[in-house]
Amino acid sequence: MDISIEMIPPHRIAYARRTGPYGPENVQIMEQLKSWAREKNLLNESSVILGITQDNPQFTQPEKCRYDAGIIVPEAFKADDEHINFGKTTGGKYCVFKISHTADAMQKAWLEIFSELSKREYEFDDRRPVIERYTMQMVNRHYCEICVPIL
Repeated sequence: MDISIEMIPPHRIAYARRTGPYGPENVQIMEQLKSWAREKNLLNESSVILGITQDNPQFTQPEKCRYDAGIIVPEAFKADDEHINFGKTTGGKYCVFKISHTADAMQKAWLEIFSELSKREYEFDDRRPVIERYTMQMVNRHYCEICVPIL
């Protein structure tokens, strides 16, 4: 697992939200978003897709946890679709974990990232959500990133 520190700017995103326990079901909402993005010609080699965990399951009941599958869109992009929302991500300082894009690697990373933060003496910023980042170039090489907000 490669680890780096990055200042990530805020981005405008189009997103679909799923409420319920985090896990394999998040893949369904991600596939719905990608299908919508293909229809709108937003999915290409420069696309950045985000999986945003809005709630901490240690403090939020699993059935109330919110997961947003999003794609970065231009400021001027407009679409009228009742299943897609628009918003902005919160920018700031993040500890970025580059990992293999497999279910096992993702699960293992989620179990290890917070202890890695402690080892490196980074403080988790719980006011901002953790973001899974999927650039098409990385996905094509079977990698993705988990971006953890830090102070």
